[in-house]
Amino acid sequence: MFGPGSQFHALINDPRWALAMVRATVLEAAHPQIGAALLDNSTFVAHPWRRLKNTFLSMQRMFGADEQVRRREAARLNRLHARLRGTGADNRPYDAMDPAVRAWVVGTMFESAVTMCRLSGQPLEQKTMERLYVEFRAYLAAMGGEAGHLPPTLAEFWPYFDRVVEEELENTEAMRIILFKLFDHLPAPPVLSGFPALWATGRALAGPAIGAITVASLPEAFRRKTGLPEIAGAQTLMQGAYLAAGLARFLPDGWIQAAGIVDLLATSPHSDDPRARTITALGEQMKRAGALLRLLTPLPRQPEHEHTGDAPTQYSAQEFFTEVLDQTGDGYLDWPDLAAMARELAGRLDLDEPEETRLYNAYADWWRELQSALDTDGDGRVSAREYAAAVPSLAGPALIRVAEVLFDVTDKDGNQRIDADEYRALFQTAFHRDIATSGGTYERSAFVGEFLSFMSGRRRTTPFDPLLAQA
Repeated sequence: MFGPGSQFHALINDPRWALAMVRATVLEAAHPQIGAALLDNSTFVAHPWRRLKNTFLSMQRMFGADEQVRRREAARLNRLHARLRGTGADNRPYDAMDPAVRAWVVGTMFESAVTMCRLSGQPLEQKTMERLYVEFRAYLAAMGGEAGHLPPTLAEFWPYFDRVVEEELENTEAMRIILFKLFDHLPAPPVLSGFPALWATGRALAGPAIGAITVASLPEAFRRKTGLPEIAGAQTLMQGAYLAAGLARFLPDGWIQAAGIVDLLATSPHSDDPRARTITALGEQMKRAGALLRLLTPLPRQPEHEHTGDAPTQYSAQEFFTEVLDQTGDGYLDWPDLAAMARELAGRLDLDEPEETRLYNAYADWWRELQSALDTDGDGRVSAREYAAAVPSLAGPALIRVAEVLFDVTDKDGNQRIDADEYRALFQTAFHRDIATSGGTYERSAFVGEFLSFMSGRRRTTPFDPLLAQA
């Protein structure tokens, strides 16, 4: 069912899987409960690359061969989803632990995997399709999902899928954001942050194309129901994209590895990863070439600002609010934003109970402190203007408590110091050489001070910047 030899394992490194997952995400977001949960809690708008890496890592753990790893990941996901419940903008409740909702998520993944093969001219054989369906049902069972909410046989799955599309899916705001806004405004992945002009040009071309390809690949009944546009040539473009992606299977083994690509995209340009250093060096060469070209052109020279070669050491209040505090990208600071921070930190550290709950509780206390200090209009959230007017209030006792708890859960061996391995577990690709350490350790006071300096002083030179700010 899992690991090497499974049908899913054969698909995970297939380039077509990227197109299929975008399609599956749209079908998930069109479910009213999932769409509301995404809008209220997800970081997919402000931090899409981080979300991609976390999702891919979770799927690797769940579909890997190690049963113990799968059980721990299932328990972690269940704790995460249990915290995602509330009421959407339309006053309808949502609950990420709803068995029918969880079954639909798994169903969209399976159906999109089958569709990607069909659209690229390589339809799965019946036995292969049935085996893949058994594996996805096993995935749902490993999560603790109730078997009755996903039909027991493949023959019964297709009527189930059509019924949900016809009766339950809607033209949700989350779905529209994914299709028509996300790719048009997609931030550069961390490793390409030094190429803003190149990224903007590529995004302007690729964004609309990805949206058109995704729309064209969706079920006709769904497109008709939600009023999605019919774009001339979109079907041809979609089929060409799937066919081209399918041809990548003829490349030598190892050239297309999803795990390696995802890791590279999420890598900080300042990390120790040699691939990131290569890209950074290429960027410097491009800058020098651009400067030389400007010197050789007859155009009048523009005033130049002094350049030190280093990134600015401070955020502006607006930048810090947008890039760090507003994790969900809705323009406000509220509990889901701080919960997203706790979720990212707990995931990196692979925390179990009770440490995970300790971290969430510390962030919850900080949210209550922030709400009391900054929410001047009483609407239950903090706007960028309210934040800018009371920045010093960020560094209160509750934030200090967050720093203390974060140190405790990072210090796995409890020796009151963080060694290099523990440090890397938290910061991974953001392990900077310029962080002050003593004898390969990181003392509590220095760690707490660095965290407080970032969260209240808005310093850009700490390792927390790639951890919480990058896309």
